[in-house]
Amino acid sequence: MKTHDLKVANRPRLKVIETILNGGREVVFSPYGDYWRQIKTVCVVHLLNKKMVQSFAKVREEERSVMMEKVEKASSDSSPLNLSKLLITLTSDVASRVSFGKKHSNEASMSDFKNQVRKITELVGGFPVSEYIPCLAWIDQIRGLYNRAERVSKNFGDLMDKVVQEHLDATNKPTKDFVDILLSFERQNKDGIEVRRSDIKFIILDIFLGGTTTTNSLLEWTMTELIRHPECMKKLQDEIRGDATKLPIYRSHEEVEDMKYLKAVIKEGLRLHPPFPLLVPRLLTQDVKLKGYDIAAGTQVITNAWAIQRDIVTWGIDAEEFRPERHLDSPLDFRGTNFEYIPFGSGRRICPGIGFAMALVEVTLANLVNRFNWRMDARLSGDEYDLAEATGIDVCRKFPLIVFPSNA
Repeated sequence: MKTHDLKVANRPRLKVIETILNGGREVVFSPYGDYWRQIKTVCVVHLLNKKMVQSFAKVREEERSVMMEKVEKASSDSSPLNLSKLLITLTSDVASRVSFGKKHSNEASMSDFKNQVRKITELVGGFPVSEYIPCLAWIDQIRGLYNRAERVSKNFGDLMDKVVQEHLDATNKPTKDFVDILLSFERQNKDGIEVRRSDIKFIILDIFLGGTTTTNSLLEWTMTELIRHPECMKKLQDEIRGDATKLPIYRSHEEVEDMKYLKAVIKEGLRLHPPFPLLVPRLLTQDVKLKGYDIAAGTQVITNAWAIQRDIVTWGIDAEEFRPERHLDSPLDFRGTNFEYIPFGSGRRICPGIGFAMALVEVTLANLVNRFNWRMDARLSGDEYDLAEATGIDVCRKFPLIVFPSNA
């Protein structure tokens, strides 16, 4: 993905993906070429740049405050808390407000939107037998795979058409969300970039999925590991709380920016639990010679980031253990420049929303750890429960993270 990045920058044309995602006219699955370069420019330069991410700080703070109030209530009542549910609500509400200007939990239509997104995720993360064993294509027909894909694509498209129309009808909006920005490209053909109305729906889907699955998975797994490793939790709490005799109620982005152990904890969470363990498949456009092997153009390339980041040759005999200290003096980052650590991919196809995800993750994790002490129910613990993974294109916990918070 570094030496041969250009040769492996394409995506395989999978029928189920093309059926759902408008022929791949979005960022993640779009074929490599002029259109993909234009759409990636829109996302990186106009939607997910540093200034834009900072402009949504108030949205993140408001939704984080709502979440913290719920944790505070559970702490006061000494009642169990489904932290998994709380985190997915936080991440999806932030992504909804940034993308559409409203959050799904307050709107029936947005709740339906989330349901359609879940169905799309299940289909995209499934195994289309016909793509790999063509002679068994009848299996996909019997189970109605492509009929479901067409139905889900239509339902999602109809929902997004309503969202887009609401934005077109709105006047004098005080703030611009992602749909507004994308519509401005459609109207004005800005910077020589053409964005069709039908493309907007699926570009937003990419951003919504990336903004929820990545951040939710990282927060959920990192909190799991911290609770399972109280010595790491204590170190992180000491760094965040500092020497103050009275704990600050809230830690801001500026305050956590230079917290080295916090960043090490997040890096270790990403190492052990990359949000997309197999990354997104790529397709070779030219013949390649790799470590003595001849690999033909047209070969689908699947990168096992999960295995790479647990390799004992690179990470030592404790590669399976949660040990944030390994990152304190390490030059590795998650920008895809080192093959041994690629939680967000690498090269031209690296995830463009890293800054968006980290802006929410760092401050959220810091405040959860700062304000509260955490424990699990002893009856709901052990590796079989704590570390069990759900199946799908993204890997989250199989069982919800049920915890008991208490005021620090």
